[in-house]
Amino acid sequence: MGSAMAMVAVMVMLAVAMLATCHAVEETLLRMPVEADLSDHALLAGQFAAWAEKHGKVYSAVEERAHRFLVWKENLAYIQRHSEKNLSYWLGLTKFADLTNEEFRRQYTGTRIDRSRRAQRKTGFRYADSEAPDAVDWREKGAVTTVKDQGSCGSCWAFSAIGSVEGINAIRTGEAVSLSEQELVDCDQEYNQGCNGGLMDYAFDFIIENGGIDTEKDYPYKGYDGRCDTSKKNAHVVTIDGYEDVPENDEEALKKAVAGQPVSVAIEAGGRDFQLYSGGVFTGECGTDLDHGVLAVGYGSEKGLDYWIVKNSWGDYWGESGYLRMQRNLKDDNSQFGLCGINIEPSYAVKTSPNPPNPGPTPPSPSPPEVVCDKWRTCPSENTCCCTFPMGKMCLAWGCCSLDSATCCDDHYHCCPSDYPVCNLSAGLCLKGSDDKEGVALMKRSLAHFNWQGNF
Repeated sequence: MGSAMAMVAVMVMLAVAMLATCHAVEETLLRMPVEADLSDHALLAGQFAAWAEKHGKVYSAVEERAHRFLVWKENLAYIQRHSEKNLSYWLGLTKFADLTNEEFRRQYTGTRIDRSRRAQRKTGFRYADSEAPDAVDWREKGAVTTVKDQGSCGSCWAFSAIGSVEGINAIRTGEAVSLSEQELVDCDQEYNQGCNGGLMDYAFDFIIENGGIDTEKDYPYKGYDGRCDTSKKNAHVVTIDGYEDVPENDEEALKKAVAGQPVSVAIEAGGRDFQLYSGGVFTGECGTDLDHGVLAVGYGSEKGLDYWIVKNSWGDYWGESGYLRMQRNLKDDNSQFGLCGINIEPSYAVKTSPNPPNPGPTPPSPSPPEVVCDKWRTCPSENTCCCTFPMGKMCLAWGCCSLDSATCCDDHYHCCPSDYPVCNLSAGLCLKGSDDKEGVALMKRSLAHFNWQGNF
């Protein structure tokens, strides 16, 4: 009995020590942008390892890890230079700190703006004659769901549109329901292009024409393009009756709209300060090349500086727990467009009708047969088997690429879609042709399933 108690005491002491170590690492990471000695390679290597573990970063090879460490150090140096300016916002080691800015823009933005279509379509603006209060925060009123993470799929347009629908549904019904971005990625294919980008207005059109949208719980997010699940597509849990565009380049109109409900907005978000933003009122440099869909959920002021409250879809380890405060009421020549073009193309869902009775969880569709890699290993349906450990003409280990007819890259770790079949490993891109400069991000393989029976 005494030895057992002693063992328990030792385990408790170890757990406390580990917890203290975790807190120490977290505190060091938070202090690093100001205090880190960039010449201390050993210290930085240890902090990079702690940062990578915190954000679940796993690198395919020693060379890749070394490259990412160099990029991470360059971003750390940039963060330190920024901190010396004492601006109204600060930068930090976000989960994007091991990416170059070019890689970040390529992987994490995805709005495709069609200005001609908006010019042709005229809508009403129900908030034209309303009075906007000095401050609004729809998070405090239960009209905003938790922060989500789009991953490396360029589906920000889907998260922005869904956020607007979630907001107006909560306002009209009193119930906050998290809705399915993946349904839009998979099924809204007439104009939008899934992980290759889209536009919020087209997403609203899809939900209206489809008769509603399913819940996130029933049709969960995967972070890659998939085949439309028609049974879940027909689960019309939440409906909308239309959508309206906020008058273009009219900040007072946008303020009135946001006072009425959360609003989908497009911004230019590809800058390095956006990549590393960690808090404060963002006043950084950005243009009006709209490349990212987000959700305006409120506005306010701090120390005489007016700001928008913006919900992003890069997870809660970015920004202020997944949110961004952006300067409002600019005083320069670009004030009509708003900072980063936020005033250019806002829109919001309209809901006047009640939702249909909730059909409940959709019965699971029959599981399609898996893809056979060899006698013992398989991949999910609509995947491609890629060898990860070749030995002559044999393959000792298999990985799965989550696309049908994918290209397996020579590094035995990545793969590419069939319409971007060229693997450019040095650039981290899948290209349509070897001479192309633009493409989509390389995809990582997952482990194949091992089947003990081997009945194939």
